[in-house]
Amino acid sequence: MDLGPHAVFIIWCYLGVALAVLGLIGWTLFDARRTTRQLAMLETRHPRRATEPAK
Repeated sequence: MDLGPHAVFIIWCYLGVALAVLGLIGWTLFDARRTTRQLAMLETRHPRRATEPAK
């Protein structure tokens, strides 16, 4: 596969996009774990009563 005289630029662009996508995936996983921990903490602080319907 010949990318021509712009091969270095094309490869760096693909690497940059891959890094950005991996960063977004990592941030999403980090934020999901943090949010899950916060929800668990709030639920232990303020448990629902058995008579209250779930929202």
